[in-house]
Amino acid sequence: MSIKKAIKNLRYEFEAGVLTEDKVSSSPFKQFEKWMSEVIKSGNTEPNAVTLATASKNGDVDARIVLLRDFDSKGFTFFTNYLSIKGREIRQNKKICMNFFWPELQRQVRIKGIAEKVSDRASNAYFHSRPVDSRIGAWASSQSEKLESRKVLEERFKKYEKEFDGKKIPRPPHWGGYCLKPSYFEFWQGRTNRLHDRIVFEKTKNGKWVLSRLNP
Repeated sequence: MSIKKAIKNLRYEFEAGVLTEDKVSSSPFKQFEKWMSEVIKSGNTEPNAVTLATASKNGDVDARIVLLRDFDSKGFTFFTNYLSIKGREIRQNKKICMNFFWPELQRQVRIKGIAEKVSDRASNAYFHSRPVDSRIGAWASSQSEKLESRKVLEERFKKYEKEFDGKKIPRPPHWGGYCLKPSYFEFWQGRTNRLHDRIVFEKTKNGKWVLSRLNP
């Protein structure tokens, strides 16, 4: 069978659960916390892995996987190189979107909002919680820039490894966190016959969250 035919024939029936209005928390943040807790218990390898979509000021769209590192009622935090492609695009267009996909539970969560830098204190705290090699890597990698060879990167890593040997590694000024301040949540539960449950929370001008259901 050709790969094209195999892709066309791929089909999986979603039967893991249901999502009804009476089972959803009145707070999208609490609903997310509930689902995140359940996916962690499911044994998912990286439950905090999330697709982050950004766009330039001209509307060129990009997406990649990042790791969620914190969340609360204010928003959802991830860390990166501010000079990377995603960092440059966020400077141009602060509207971003996160999409979590948890196949074990047949669920997705989509969150849209505005990106804001977190405080230096928060960025420092997370940076210093990382393994030593990851901290050195933040200095060694000019993220998203073209690289002549793997050898160049490894030599740069060794250079900083030697420079910081026995010293506290400072956070690079170009590295830190962003927080997605949400205005929209969608909780998606796969159902049979592709009649999926889609529950949406939208933030009104007065700061309240309004719940509605979307067609699958």
